[in-house]
Order: sequence, then structure tokens, then C-alpha cells
Amino acid sequence: MSGHDSYAPESGDPSFDVEAYDLTIDYRVRTNRLEGRAVINAVAATAISAVSIDLVGLRATKVRVDGDRRTRFSQGPRKLRVTLPHRLAAGERFSIDVAYAGAPAPRRSRWGTIGWEELEDGVLVASQPTGAPTWFPCNDRPDDRATMRIAVTTDAGYLPVPTGRPVGRTTAGGRTTVTAETTVPVATYLAAVHIGAYEEKPLRGDDRVRIFAPATLRREVADAFAPVPAMLALFERTFGPYPQEDCALVVTPDDLEIPLESQGMAVFGANHLVPEEQRLIAHELSHQWFGNSVGLARWSDIWLNEGFACYAEWLWSEASGGPSVAQKAAKHHARLRDLPQDLVLGDPGPDLMFDDRVYKRGALTLYALRCTVGDDTFAQILSGWAQSHRHELVTGAEFRAFAAEVSGRDLGDLFAQWLDAPALPGLPEPRR
Repeated sequence: MSGHDSYAPESGDPSFDVEAYDLTIDYRVRTNRLEGRAVINAVAATAISAVSIDLVGLRATKVRVDGDRRTRFSQGPRKLRVTLPHRLAAGERFSIDVAYAGAPAPRRSRWGTIGWEELEDGVLVASQPTGAPTWFPCNDRPDDRATMRIAVTTDAGYLPVPTGRPVGRTTAGGRTTVTAETTVPVATYLAAVHIGAYEEKPLRGDDRVRIFAPATLRREVADAFAPVPAMLALFERTFGPYPQEDCALVVTPDDLEIPLESQGMAVFGANHLVPEEQRLIAHELSHQWFGNSVGLARWSDIWLNEGFACYAEWLWSEASGGPSVAQKAAKHHARLRDLPQDLVLGDPGPDLMFDDRVYKRGALTLYALRCTVGDDTFAQILSGWAQSHRHELVTGAEFRAFAAEVSGRDLGDLFAQWLDAPALPGLPEPRR
């Protein structure tokens, strides 16, 4: 990355890239006390003598660079500034070991409160886009992905669910530790820990999927997630093999405003276990391909996450006997036509990056592309994009070029209308 992301210019340090995080967290639910240790293995992107690490609301108590006890550091409200023992050249590797502690809380941002959040009885993490530093020190950039090991210990009666493939679960002194690992690259905003009085069960019909929910919601969870195997089968036919190492679905006893995906995981509120919200399950599952595997190099291309996930909702609607993709497109196009025409989809700006128009206009852009190139070519674009960029960073410009290459057509005018201009274009007629 050549500099800070323009949508979150105070987050991250482009002078170094993280290769791996090793997080050890001890959390006490009743007192909201977190004690942690983060080992950050990194490589210098340029010549550096100091680095800045994002950490919000928690206090670093000890820092070592490559084990050096003389490591100097200082901390402000958002950043932990670490002076390296000696100047590093670009390409040199180093390790930062940070001990930290405190009472974690969500941070206030222009997008609301985000990050580590206490529930009535437990915890969830909702970090998009800049909430990760509320629970671990990190280089909080969407383009700085790293492998992760997360070990979480918590109180008796609670089960921690960290991002990653589970590799260990032990109980000692009445406290439970769960360890998970990822060997695929993870963006900091897609790392999560959920803690609650959960029971763990494999999903009936697809034992790749693990369900974490309170026992009191067992029947509602079974009914709500019954379509998940069919959803995954549809998306695998359309986008390619499931790209993550794990698939964990967490249901909190609390009602949540929205569900949210993280790497190989999604969290839902008890209020989402109703038929009317089934589209949200499809939406979050599809993010495992678009957003969590094919990932953003910069926040301005957020439509590549949300537009694709919204289009996946429409695919599931059609496949499950609901309104067709064409009907969904017509309905949402009519709605968008009546809303302000002040959003540029290809660069909506930070204040509008999570506006519902980004989601719906993004899906409509894909539908317009389908109408222009035809169903067969569009199917090749969807699956080819997901598979050729598996666990890679992408930009909107790269998608435009990819679609033009696969279709053999000049799509400049189409994308200019849908991505670069605020006025909503008309829907093209499907190509016969």
C-alpha cells in the first residue's frame, strides 16, 4: 500500500505489513476485564526506525521487539508508538510482542460504535471497518491481511468462538480455553471473538457448518438454518468451492440491528431467526467468497463486497422459489429511482460507504452487466472472479478489466454509468 486508506486515514501504518498474529486473550465476562498478549510478526515495507500500532481503549504494559527488553514505546488514545532497537531496511522481518489489558469497549466512529461489545450475557465483536483495535493491537488496514492464531480463555459457563479453524479446547479451574488458527490471510476487521452461554452443534445436512447458540433457541435455530446447506450448494455451483477453512454461525440471545460476517463466521441476533430474515443468512454466507476471500484493497471499492452479497441474496430468492433475480432487480431499481441521486458507487465516500444504496445499486450493476453480456458469459465472470482472486486483494478497476476480458466486449460505458456517475441508469433489457 502506498499510503493510508483515504476512508480511514488515522488507521494503520503503511510502513510495515503483518504476516501473522498470535493472540492470547483472557477475558472475564462479569467484570469486563481483558488481559492479552499479541505477537505480531511483520516485515518492513520501507526503511523504518519506528512503527505505529492501532490500539484503542486498552493499555499496553510491556512491549518487546525481537525480544529486546530495551524497547521503547509510548501510547496515545489511538496508537501505540514503538521505537525499533535499530533501523530496518525494506524487506527485513521483525516481531513485536505486546502485553496489554483493560476494560474493552466499542469505539465511537463516523459509522457508529464498533468493535468489542458487551451483550446482556456475553460479548460479540463487530469490527468493520476500524473496530479491531478495541480488542487487540494491530495494523488496522483492509489491505494488510495476515494469518492468525487466537486463544481465548473465559469464565465457566461460557464458550468463546474465535475466528479460525478450531485446534484446541481445554478446561482448567472451571475456565475454558478455545484455540483457533487460520492459514488463509485475514483482514483485521474480519477477525472476531464471540463469547456466550453457547452450545455447539454441527448443522444437520452439512457438518462443515458449526452452530453456536443458547440452548433456549435450539428449535428456532434449527428452523432458521435449515436452508444453509442448500445456500452453500448454490453458491458453490455459482462461485466455486467454499473458500474458508471454517464455517461457524453464531446466534446471540440478544436482538441485533444487523447480522455481520467475519472470516469463516457470521453472527446473528435472536431476531434474525424468522423467515422474513432468511435473505440475511444468504447475504452473510456469500461474504465468505466476496469480501472475506476476494478482499478489498481499499474501502472505496466497498461495492465489491456488498453489491455481490446483495446479488447473492437475489440468486437465493430465485433458487428457493421466491421472486426471480429480474423481479428483485426491477423492484429495487424502482426504489432507488425515488431516492437522492448523490451517491457515486465506485467511490461513495466514507459517510455513505454503508448506505443501503451501495448494496442495492451494487447488485443492480451486476444485473446490468448480466443483461449486457448474457447469462453464460456472466456466469463465467462470477465464478472466474471468485476463483482466480481467491484470498487476494482486488480493486474496482480490476473487476472492470476482468469483466471486459472474459466477455470480449468494451464495457467502459456501462461501468461509467453505474459506477462513476451519481444518476441512476435505466435497467438494460436482458440479452437474448
